[in-house]
Amino acid sequence: MTFVIYPLAALAEIAGCFAFWAWLKLDRSALWLVPGLLSLAAFAWLLTLVPSEAAGRAYAAYGGVYIAASLTWLWLIEGQRPDRFDLMGAAICLIGAAVILLPQRG
Repeated sequence: MTFVIYPLAALAEIAGCFAFWAWLKLDRSALWLVPGLLSLAAFAWLLTLVPSEAAGRAYAAYGGVYIAASLTWLWLIEGQRPDRFDLMGAAICLIGAAVILLPQRG
């Protein structure tokens, strides 16, 4: 389930933050804040669904997924293709997230 929750949380967080970006940087209507706030609330709720006894560990592992999702947003929504350094950095972050998330802890 975690492999579904993290990408959904990343999408919700990025979309929510982008709504604020659009309002403040792209001169869009303040009405963009309504779906932005709802999206950020969905992000926070989704992270509570991650099966982890420690919030910090769930957030730390999420960070790697967020980085990869942000670069996907950069490419698909903003039309800028990530370069090899972006891709290497995202791969390193995803490996780090897996190291944090996947071990069975006793």
